[in-house]
Amino acid sequence: MRIGIVCPYSFDVAGGVQNHTRDLAHQLHTRGHHVAVLAPADETTPHTRNFTSAGNSRAIPYNGSIARLAFGPAVANRVTTWLENGRFDILHIHEPLVPSTSILALRAARTPIVATFHTNLERSLAIQAVSPLVRSSLEKIHGRIAVSQAARQTALNHMGIDSVIIPNGVDTHTFATATPNPTWTGTPDHPTIAFLGRIDEPRKGLPVLADALPHLLKHHPGLRLLIAGHGDIPTARNRIPASARHAAHFLGAIPETDKAALLRSVDAYIAPHTGGESFGIVLVEAMSAGAPVIASNLTPFTHVLGDAGITFPTGNSHALAQAITNLLHNPELCNQLHLAGPARAATYDWRHVSDDILAVYETVLEGTRTTPLTNTATALWATLKATLTP
Repeated sequence: MRIGIVCPYSFDVAGGVQNHTRDLAHQLHTRGHHVAVLAPADETTPHTRNFTSAGNSRAIPYNGSIARLAFGPAVANRVTTWLENGRFDILHIHEPLVPSTSILALRAARTPIVATFHTNLERSLAIQAVSPLVRSSLEKIHGRIAVSQAARQTALNHMGIDSVIIPNGVDTHTFATATPNPTWTGTPDHPTIAFLGRIDEPRKGLPVLADALPHLLKHHPGLRLLIAGHGDIPTARNRIPASARHAAHFLGAIPETDKAALLRSVDAYIAPHTGGESFGIVLVEAMSAGAPVIASNLTPFTHVLGDAGITFPTGNSHALAQAITNLLHNPELCNQLHLAGPARAATYDWRHVSDDILAVYETVLEGTRTTPLTNTATALWATLKATLTP
């Protein structure tokens, strides 16, 4: 199968949709499919196999963050050329409502289309603004996927579009087999906890964790907080109360291999996010590594964790400090979560997720195929039939 995948966000920066696109392309390639990826990117930066840059991106405020998008006549021409040269059997567009390569590909495509919705927004002026421009193009989408119930609800609320839920995927083996880094490994007297995320985005929750740190140090004076992510480190460090600043260690942006090692090393992973999340991929990564997870009780997070993690009221630093203290004082609970996490994460392994995505492709193409659907596609048919445009 010739598959084209479109990502609206620049591949020059880290992000959940970019990682999903890259990993999905790899999974499909290993199964013998021809896969091409289109996204904004600096043309001099090396990227994945069969990657095409749609042009340089611009920083645009979007969903409580800064998204790097590409648009304009030159980008539109590149998108059209890529589609024409690709001769794809199916086109998979991520975030089709984002004003970037995705909308341009949606409008120009003459190929069966599958779209994945990743965003969780209660109300979005941006989506409302583009809605009249893309409504007719949305009718071209044959298969609709949402990575979570929250993302599905966003598409329903803003566009009246229903989707089948297929979660984000994780290469669980990579995290389960990573080698711990001794410099990040804790001891009973000097436990380590980790935060991963853009440190200057308030919705990632670092200020909530920073305010919890003085309370934590009263019970665990040797505790170290390891903070990894892009952003202004001096500003973030100054945001931490002076009495607790010595316990915060900023690692900066770290590669994926170091992220896996970090999650394998620490006594707990903390996700204090305050909103704007539709899934929580790093929770699955942490569970895969066997790290006990403590997360804010955002609905997408509680769905991902199930009974394999601990939640606290969103934005409540005191409750977060208490949850971390209770965990570190309870070795039995730590061990329980260490075992439960990988079992829960296995349901999000890319082997299963890519099976389901391929089943959507097959279902969309079913009308033009002479070969029968696979068993997986047949099993999903009843669910997909209600959400797919004829």
